[in-house]
Amino acid sequence: MTTAHATTPQSISLGDAPVNPDKVLTLQGEFYKITPQQSEFFKQQTGITDDDELKRHILSVQAEAYKVAPYPGIMGFSFISLLLKRLPAGEDVINIGLTRKDAIFLDIGCSVGTDVRKAAADGFPADRTIGSDIHPEFGDLAHKLFRTTPETFPGHFIPGDAFDPEMLSVVQPFETVPDSPEPDLKTLTSLNPLHGRISAIHASNFFHLFGESTQLHLARALAGLLSPVPGSIICGGNRALPEKGRTTESLIGTSMFCHCPQTWAEMWDGVVFPKGSVEVEAHLVEMDMLGHKNWYMMWSVKRL
Repeated sequence: MTTAHATTPQSISLGDAPVNPDKVLTLQGEFYKITPQQSEFFKQQTGITDDDELKRHILSVQAEAYKVAPYPGIMGFSFISLLLKRLPAGEDVINIGLTRKDAIFLDIGCSVGTDVRKAAADGFPADRTIGSDIHPEFGDLAHKLFRTTPETFPGHFIPGDAFDPEMLSVVQPFETVPDSPEPDLKTLTSLNPLHGRISAIHASNFFHLFGESTQLHLARALAGLLSPVPGSIICGGNRALPEKGRTTESLIGTSMFCHCPQTWAEMWDGVVFPKGSVEVEAHLVEMDMLGHKNWYMMWSVKRL
């Protein structure tokens, strides 16, 4: 959930498609559902042990985030759903953090940073984690959600538009590890100094905000960030279809382009990366989104 392009004052942009403000739904507290695993995680992270107090806290942050950008995922509480943990490749990401001293984790389109916090809680060194989103307000809201400060949580937040070349330019995937010194993560204002250095990239509920050509641009941009060390990985989850094409976002009625697992794999292996240099896994699951059934693709792209 990271970018917004210029639109008229009468519209809101949540990716490539302008949204009619009249179709932005009012938040409804009855959509709040939290699993035992999610409840345990947020209680540990926030120190809030009472269920009702935790709900009020999460609803308060949700309301502020929705004012920043009314994504359906904020309406549907995907920001508390521990997406990285649900991905088959999530364990690979954590193992990278546990075994590589120079490992860096990036959550692109991080929203309020829940998956960054989950990665750190599972063992990825917090000071080697980065969240990035076009909305700078999400950095402060992440600290509000988890009751931390920049001093108490050493993870990094780099706001910016992933389609701005000053923030993230497209370069060819690296074949060797950069030989220059690693930049100071604490002072970065752009992702470009991290080209070829990031060991694990997470991008969920992000690609489907954009059209086919824009998704390809984004894939190439992320590929340029990925370390060439075998096992380095990009993973995520997004709306998809059994056959690529367009579908309608059921909550706000916008049209979106969706890949299918086959075209997704063909894009990464042979177009973005040289053929045979990555292993792509992608499979569809049917998910319920506030009463609407949607196809969702969980995927990973791993350097060989």
